Amino acid sequence: MEPDYMPYAEGSCLIAMGDTRVICTATVDDQVPRWMKGRGTGWVTAEYSMLPRSSPERIGREVNRGRPSGRTQEIQRLIGRALRAVTDMLALGERSVFLDCDVLQADGGTRTAAITGAYVALAGAMEVMEAQGEIESSPLTDSVSAVSVGIVDGTSCLDLDYSEDSTAGVDMNVVMTGGGKLVEVQGTAERGVFDRSELDALLDLATEGIVALTEAQQRALGARQ
Repeated sequence: MEPDYMPYAEGSCLIAMGDTRVICTATVDDQVPRWMKGRGTGWVTAEYSMLPRSSPERIGREVNRGRPSGRTQEIQRLIGRALRAVTDMLALGERSVFLDCDVLQADGGTRTAAITGAYVALAGAMEVMEAQGEIESSPLTDSVSAVSVGIVDGTSCLDLDYSEDSTAGVDMNVVMTGGGKLVEVQGTAERGVFDRSELDALLDLATEGIVALTEAQQRALGARQ
């Protein structure tokens, strides 16, 4: 994780997980959506996109289609939910934070990398606002990160790449706070079924990954001071 990668953004991070690379930026706007005005609380939202040659075959720009795909909308909502889970909206004040996650290179796990990098970008932006006296203290209540796990050829795997993900019998994305609380679990048996013991084993494996990612986030944020 390389913080402050984009100099014009209040917060940013370039995250690499294997061959997956995502640029995450945080932009602070002193406005909230119309339906939130006057409540004294803020809002955190996200946008996600894959660059045309982030994959082996060119991906057409969604702006030319007139609207984001269902997959893109699902991922954007997931990123937003994950970051809002660790943000005190009242402490943020009546302002919005936009998290833009752009995939430079995709080799599986782009949504989990986006969440993990977006937290670093958001935390960096909050540190800037606090230093400038715009907020009394950071509204972040915890860290948040995400990782994929799955069962490939009968073996539990952490942080699946594309080749593993495409052949996995079970595929799961886990979003968790640094304190060990679950935000979201997305799990599917791609082939056949899986039992409760396998689910528990995958969650335990994901927890190990989240611990490592949380430490990496802390190192990245510490490096910018």
